[in-house]
Amino acid sequence: MLLEQLKGTGVALVTPFKADESIDWNALEKLINHVIDGGVNYVVSLGTTGETPTLSSEEKLDLMKFTFEKVAKRVPVVIGIGDYNTRDVVKRLETCPLDEAAAILSVAPYYSKPTQEGIFQHYKAIAAAAPKPIILYNVPARTGRNMTAQTTLRLAHEVENIAGMKEASGDMLQCMEILRDKPADFLVVSGDDALALPQVACGMDGLISVAANYFATDLSAMIQAALVNDYKAARMLNNKLQRAFELMFAENNPAGIKAFLHKGGIIENNFRLPVMPVTDPLYSQIAEFLKNYK
Repeated sequence: MLLEQLKGTGVALVTPFKADESIDWNALEKLINHVIDGGVNYVVSLGTTGETPTLSSEEKLDLMKFTFEKVAKRVPVVIGIGDYNTRDVVKRLETCPLDEAAAILSVAPYYSKPTQEGIFQHYKAIAAAAPKPIILYNVPARTGRNMTAQTTLRLAHEVENIAGMKEASGDMLQCMEILRDKPADFLVVSGDDALALPQVACGMDGLISVAANYFATDLSAMIQAALVNDYKAARMLNNKLQRAFELMFAENNPAGIKAFLHKGGIIENNFRLPVMPVTDPLYSQIAEFLKNYK
């Protein structure tokens, strides 16, 4: 059951680039080993943290295959496949090599700002085509449209093959309504590092994290402590990480987490436009934070 398989901490992997903007495969392998050794429960490939809007179809396919190969079944792999073009998502779900995937993370359709019925019908169509369970992804700050609790619950109860959601609306009342009325076996995870602790306390099953790219050990320990109601330990870790969350998302994601990873010697600090590195003052603050981080 997906709820058992993906309970805990997932990490939305960044895509490391070389100076010439080609994918840095050696750095990606290093990153995969870093997060798995740090204790994450699963990895998410081809999420928006991986700068997927800048990747070609061929690169996405190569990244998927590479991730499966280097993870080598040590932890489950979730693949991000989402778009505002429903027909294109259906086609990709039908043609991508997804045998080794645990699930598909699919962002709500963005830019076109569909109605709630449009969101429902989009997910219904892709769920029918998907060879693996679908995890809904609600992130209105990026998509321009909130997927309401009512739409989420309708999908959870009525559409076969929709097995969970990543909730990143930041609306705690909406989150609690979903948690109260969802099916018992429906996975709900936080999509917001800074809110993950209170959301797990409300009943969420874990976190798909940006920060775990670097802070895999402490993020995983925090979520595991919260899941067993050890909130004293979880609060200590959350307090330790709070400033990192602030710095990480001060300007842009994934520019913030890539600055941490670069300072930590895991990847180079390279991007594809329109994403730019963090400004020098923010990079200096990140470097100062890590100097004192234990």
